[in-house]
Amino acid sequence: MTENPLGYEKVPKLLKSFAIPSITATLIGSVYNIVDQIFIGQGVGYLGNAATNVSYPFSTICLAISLLIGIGSASRFSLYLGNKKPGAAARAAGNGISLMVIFGIAYLIIGESLLNQLLKLFGATTEVFPYARQYAGVTLAGMPFLIITNGMSNLIRADGSPKYSMTCMIIGAVANTILDPIFIFIFHWGIFGAALATILGQILSFIFAIRYLWHFKTIHFEKNSFRPNIKEGLKTCSMGISSSANQIAITLVQIILYNSLTYYGARSVYGSDIPLAGCGIVMKTNAIILAIVVGISQGAQPIIGFNYGAKQYPRVRETYLLAIKWNMIVSAVGFCLLQCFPQYIISLFGSGNALYLEFSVLFMRTYLFMVLVNGVQLLSSSFFTAIGKAMKGALLALTRQVFFLIPLILILPLRLGIMGVLLAGPIADFMAFLLSVVMIGRELRKQRLICTGTG
Repeated sequence: MTENPLGYEKVPKLLKSFAIPSITATLIGSVYNIVDQIFIGQGVGYLGNAATNVSYPFSTICLAISLLIGIGSASRFSLYLGNKKPGAAARAAGNGISLMVIFGIAYLIIGESLLNQLLKLFGATTEVFPYARQYAGVTLAGMPFLIITNGMSNLIRADGSPKYSMTCMIIGAVANTILDPIFIFIFHWGIFGAALATILGQILSFIFAIRYLWHFKTIHFEKNSFRPNIKEGLKTCSMGISSSANQIAITLVQIILYNSLTYYGARSVYGSDIPLAGCGIVMKTNAIILAIVVGISQGAQPIIGFNYGAKQYPRVRETYLLAIKWNMIVSAVGFCLLQCFPQYIISLFGSGNALYLEFSVLFMRTYLFMVLVNGVQLLSSSFFTAIGKAMKGALLALTRQVFFLIPLILILPLRLGIMGVLLAGPIADFMAFLLSVVMIGRELRKQRLICTGTG
């Protein structure tokens, strides 16, 4: 068998070749939500923006499912390839694909049957609910396609085809971007048109992703590779739990955050709807920065996983540190833009009254103040997943969202009102950063001791 370049090619070259397509793919994935937000803001108004915001937890839950299976199966796939076990790698990938189909269908059925109750739980106000009901009711139909596409993209990257993975996402995003203005402004379908454009783009990406099943380079599928197996499924989920847990935690944060903003906003000059709309713009702007960080992380995952499986620990360390360096550069640029030009960024999403602009600017500058370091926790969590230490990855993934942010959102506003909600973000980011530095430092030190024969 030909030696895999993941084990001998220079790390900077590898990370560049894997991360750039991955970054592009994750950025394009964010476009699905960003483009909708911009066109809906321009064509429907800030109530339409608020509607997409309270519907957003459906997307984060969808992403949590695709990461649970996609990252889990891709991590096992890479570790098996590093151990020169292509048959086991094929079974890990095939079982993962079957799980994507099963979970996607189940999610659609549950989501549609509980749609009204979930939207109210997510924080939809009386004025926002009709828009959210229409938008979410349509976009849920595309969730199975999105789960399979996102899950497959991780396997495609792990197989050594990051550019193909990138293309899968680009095709759907381009279609969505073209159809959005046509459906909203020409056909006058409003928020329904935006939702329809989104799922049509997702279906197109799905078709292109599934096509890769016949083009895997490192493995060959047999019929029994796709046979659902509970034991295999549990192993896959255990490997993907840290990335998935982070998204589940994000969903929980979104629900608490939206309800807190509605509650404390009603007791401020801003009212209940303005904070809800402003929050969504800020979170989706931040999603662009996070998409780049996630792309770097996903690009590093197969390199780290393969070399850890091959016991080439210096290459594992080099890959992680280089990924952190890239992350810090991106985050520094993002910090400057968010702090210096918030008005221009917010204006892209449509106009509103003076209070709407005032709150959105305040939210962006305050809540995202620690954006410079908040990607370190995400990259470190992904690192532990890639080396097979899923529980450590899951613990680290939950720190920022569950252990720090949620308690702060609930406690700080009791004294500081709505400003307490905004301050919870940067405080949680900094605390999670400190914990990440401690945990990753111990792991890298342990690997170094093994290499020197003193561990």
